[in-house]
Amino acid sequence: MSNIYIKKPVKIEAIKWTGDNVEEIQDFVNDGSSGLDFNGNMAIQTLEGGHIATTGDMIIKGVHGEHYPCKPDIFEKTYYTQEEYAQLDL
Repeated sequence: MSNIYIKKPVKIEAIKWTGDNVEEIQDFVNDGSSGLDFNGNMAIQTLEGGHIATTGDMIIKGVHGEHYPCKPDIFEKTYYTQEEYAQLDL
């Protein structure tokens, strides 16, 4: 029999990759490893190795200071803005 679990709320920082904000992403990641690949996508080094962020992806700073890209639809289903969270009736 399975149990139901609810993810604990954790504050994260994130920035949207617009395709034009290379320096902003590099400053956010701040490890010298991020940059454009040959297709113009943002290459991000994660704990699991290199990942590619395409335009519109969110770059997340995780709870251990790690960075990784997240597709916008998954991000929207997973995270609230701080303002949205404050209005929840939990």
